[in-house]
Amino acid sequence: MVRKISLLGSTGSIGQNALKIASQLKEKVKIVALAAKENIDLLERQASEHQPALIAVCDQEKAKILQKKLPHIRVVGGMEGLCEVAAYPEADMMVAAIVGAAGLMPTATAIQAGKMIALANKEVLVAGGPYIMPLAKKHGVAMIPVDSEHSAVFQCLHGEDPTSVRRLILTSSGGPFRGWEQKQLQQVTLSQALKHPNFRMGAKVTIDSSTLMNKGLEVIEAHWLFDVKLDQIEVLIHPQQKIHSMVEFIDGSIMAQMCEPDMIIPIQYAMTYPERCQGQLPIYDFVKNARLDFCQPDITKFRCLNLAYEALRVGGTLPCYMNAANEILVNRFLKEEITWLDISEKLETLMANYQCVKDISLEAILEVDQKARLEAARI
Repeated sequence: MVRKISLLGSTGSIGQNALKIASQLKEKVKIVALAAKENIDLLERQASEHQPALIAVCDQEKAKILQKKLPHIRVVGGMEGLCEVAAYPEADMMVAAIVGAAGLMPTATAIQAGKMIALANKEVLVAGGPYIMPLAKKHGVAMIPVDSEHSAVFQCLHGEDPTSVRRLILTSSGGPFRGWEQKQLQQVTLSQALKHPNFRMGAKVTIDSSTLMNKGLEVIEAHWLFDVKLDQIEVLIHPQQKIHSMVEFIDGSIMAQMCEPDMIIPIQYAMTYPERCQGQLPIYDFVKNARLDFCQPDITKFRCLNLAYEALRVGGTLPCYMNAANEILVNRFLKEEITWLDISEKLETLMANYQCVKDISLEAILEVDQKARLEAARI
């Protein structure tokens, strides 16, 4: 059987890899709808190869331009367009690879339409976990994680009794500044922060990895995905990133998922789940990869990780507020308006002054998201 997929975020790194997989596994996967923010030149090339029946572009004006270039394909714009792609009737699965809170409403729409979700947008659960997971349960929708760490945990838990889990151990490379002294961190440049030691990713995710906020967001996401308590989730620095995460069970056994640090593997696993298909990487070389190092993260230097733990501990809309504020602060750093250390310092100030709301409706989440963005832009 061919799995038909609607792909949101097709022009990003996850989306482009998903399309490579679709090209490789034509007998297993077919792309029926695409969506992206604004890169219509790349979208046009993708449409030419995969021939989707529907395309959405966030930017309304660029959607009109693309429609003229692709008269044989229906092109829609804005958030309504994204939601239409997410719930496209011919699709079996929606791959959520749009960066940031923009993926929240389309994901909710896809769930309500009964689509299986391959989740690559961690902000969907960070901001909307209390809303999204009950919604998925209500509609009987499977949430398959695409992040390498959550994919690892998902695979380790396959067939296991959830009550037998002692703890989840999420591994992290430590980013490009692992081991740096505080004085060095005061001089971090944009080009340095954009050099992840193991993965090639989008700018926002790469900066989050450098501050360890990416790992903090993953902790919150793991809480919602796997229904485990905060004190059951640990972060461990593992520079080689050959072990992508581990699960320790109550009998003391530990299961780990290992592979080369290449996003092709978890993306393909999610797109073809529960089947495993022929991969594109060579056989793993244990002799070449004989060394595996581990250490605890330094939460005094990388404060964003601690802020994420605190946000989940408080709960309510604080994780949503933190996520949106961080997104704006990272964008400001990318524009070189603030320093690398400013990201965590300003975020801590914003969170300390925020009055948490316990309402978890979609409307409340979106309202808090906008409030955080405005305040993070001014601080």
